[in-house]
Amino acid sequence: MITLCVFLWAADRERDGLGRYEDAVLALLGDHGGRLVVRVRSNGDGPPDEVQVIQFDGPDAMASFMDDPRRLALAGDRARAIERTEQFNVTAITG
Repeated sequence: MITLCVFLWAADRERDGLGRYEDAVLALLGDHGGRLVVRVRSNGDGPPDEVQVIQFDGPDAMASFMDDPRRLALAGDRARAIERTEQFNVTAITG
């Protein structure tokens, strides 16, 4: 299992565009052994504009999602809407 935390910053005046792009690509996760655990947007108090936690069944599932031609076809939309992305592996802490 791979769990990622993803931080996204919208390009200037493209917060809605970021949302539309992410709506489209996150809809593909289930086709690749991926799941959206949580997706939140900033209320405007500060960056980043959106934070996601995504899980994949493993490295092959993640690679399959990243290489999906439908996702790749949206690269222009992504370039217009997203200024910066940071992602890192995380582990859930249960208490």
